[in-house]
Amino acid sequence: MSNIIHVPLGTRAYDVHVGPGLLALSGALIAPLLRRSRVAVITDEAVGALHLDALRAGLAASGIEMTALALPPGEATKCWAQLERTTEWLLEAQVERGDVVIAFGGGVIGDLVGFAAAILRRGVRFVQIPTSLLAQVDSSVGGKTGINSSRGKNLIGAFHQPSLVLADTDILETLKSRDFLAGYGEVVKYGLLGDAAFFDWLEGHAPAMAAGDMAARIYAVSRSVQMKADIVARDETEQGDRALLNLGHTFCHALEAATGYSGRLLHGEGVAIGCALAFELSARLGLCPQETPSRVRAHLKWMNMKVDLSDIEGDLPDADALLALMAQDKKMQEGKLHFVLARNIGEAFVTPDVPREAVLAVLRDALASR
Repeated sequence: MSNIIHVPLGTRAYDVHVGPGLLALSGALIAPLLRRSRVAVITDEAVGALHLDALRAGLAASGIEMTALALPPGEATKCWAQLERTTEWLLEAQVERGDVVIAFGGGVIGDLVGFAAAILRRGVRFVQIPTSLLAQVDSSVGGKTGINSSRGKNLIGAFHQPSLVLADTDILETLKSRDFLAGYGEVVKYGLLGDAAFFDWLEGHAPAMAAGDMAARIYAVSRSVQMKADIVARDETEQGDRALLNLGHTFCHALEAATGYSGRLLHGEGVAIGCALAFELSARLGLCPQETPSRVRAHLKWMNMKVDLSDIEGDLPDADALLALMAQDKKMQEGKLHFVLARNIGEAFVTPDVPREAVLAVLRDALASR
């Protein structure tokens, strides 16, 4: 019942497996990568409590020994202190350049562990076993790794491709509703940026997917991964097309910084709000039909997603302060902030030519509705 999506990157190519029961098969799938029958696993405490025994059993079925480290859950873990803790633990565990490290968790663990693998002994291989919907459809694929800085999100990192990705859709059953829907923010992004037919499908099937329909979940994850794999294959290090994957993220990263990378706003929630704002900005600039932002917002609301700035609890800075936070975004080039805008659903493009006042107007109106 599982699908395999190939990410064709020459000597760095790898497969992404999507489907149920992959933890039980993890040993058989990972064994061909190993020079010796042992792996080092880094997870977080919440994921470890739920799933680490199942992973250990899956690895043991192929005679693979596992040693594990559990870090605190949450975005705050993507920091220098936890990176140092992780790398020192890996060195203490005598992980060699020919070994494999496993990132077993959501996007935070995947980003942090991938970065640790990139810099440990100048690069060791790692396997992504993403446990959140967001990580399965987005952050586990493509090789972006890193940690956050006090100046912004993901500003310190490296491109380091995994050797294998195992997206076990059974694990999604254990997600809290809010976490699942936050991940859906990244799923819907793929339809909005480059596949109108996928967005049409989501409008009809996403409620069943959220309710637990396994076939719908496998399709949604597989289609999202395939779209990302296609883009990454064309532009591995984000010199062009890959920037399309940042639809909604310029607004999102500013909102995450404004809320202190806290539980007030999960990343996927910020992406959903950011996508709604990006389509609103596109409509105001005359780039897309006036009714398109309403269709986007209607679908997100139907899925019980966060859509408006008023959906974020607590105070937010004013529009000028939010725009200043955007200026720390990685997409700044030659002093200009590059936005992903859209001509319609499924027709996104990257542009630096966005008037500052237009962005401020969108933000001011969004803040005024709080």
